[in-house]
Amino acid sequence: MPISKCRPKSEPLWKAWDQKAQKNGPRHQVFAVNGDHYVGKWKDNMKHGKGTQVWRKNGAIYEGDWKFGKRDGYGTLSLSDQETGKYRRVYSGWWKGDKKCGYGIQFFGPKEYYEGDWCGNQRSGWGRMYYSNGDIYEGQWRNNKPEGEGMLRLKNGNRYEGNWQRGMKNGLGRFFHLDHGQLFEGLWVDNIAKCGTMIDWGRDEAPKPTQFSIPEVKILDPDGVLAEALATFKKTQEEGD
Repeated sequence: MPISKCRPKSEPLWKAWDQKAQKNGPRHQVFAVNGDHYVGKWKDNMKHGKGTQVWRKNGAIYEGDWKFGKRDGYGTLSLSDQETGKYRRVYSGWWKGDKKCGYGIQFFGPKEYYEGDWCGNQRSGWGRMYYSNGDIYEGQWRNNKPEGEGMLRLKNGNRYEGNWQRGMKNGLGRFFHLDHGQLFEGLWVDNIAKCGTMIDWGRDEAPKPTQFSIPEVKILDPDGVLAEALATFKKTQEEGD
C-alpha cells in the first residue's frame, strides 16, 4: 500500500527577510527617517548594551548603556554649544527606563551644577547644589526642591541649617550671621523667621560686628516663654488650615 507524505510547509519569504533585517549585536551607524542615528549594540531590533545616540533636531548626544531601547545604566548626555561649536556635558550618571535615576551630576551652566541623587528625572534624595551666585545647598531633595534637612551656605559665609519644605526654610532652623557675629534659632515659615532667639555668636571674629552686643535677657524662664510662643504659633497655623 503506498504511503503518502505531507511536504513541510515553507515559511513565507517575508518572514525570512524580516529575520535577516532584525538587528542583533554590534552595528555601524543606523539612521532613522528623521535623521537621528545610533552606533552600538542591538538585541531583538532594540538598542541594548553600549551605544551612542545622536538626535538631529537638538544636536544632543548620549553615550552609554541601553536596555531594550531605553537609556538604562551609566551614561553621559551632551549638547552642542552654539557659541563655541563644541559639545558641553549636561549630565553624567545613572539612568533607568530612559530617565535620570541614581547618582548623577547635572550641569545647568558654567558655574552652576548639582551632584547627588535623582529619581524620575528629578533631584530626589541627598544632593549638593552649586549656584552661579556662589551659594551652596547641601541636604535632602524632593521633586527638584530642597525638602527635609539641609544647609544653605551663602557666598558671604552666612549659613542656614535646618528644615526645608517646597524649597523654602520651613520648621526649626538656625541662621548663622557670621558677618555680624550673631545666631538666630527658631521657627521659620516660607523663608520668614516667625519666632526664636537671637544671641551673639563669634562676634569678636566677625568682619562687621554689630555696634552693640545683645543685652542679657532678664526673663526668669526664657526657654519656657519661647516654647509657649512656638506652641501658640503652631496652634494658630493649624486653625488657619
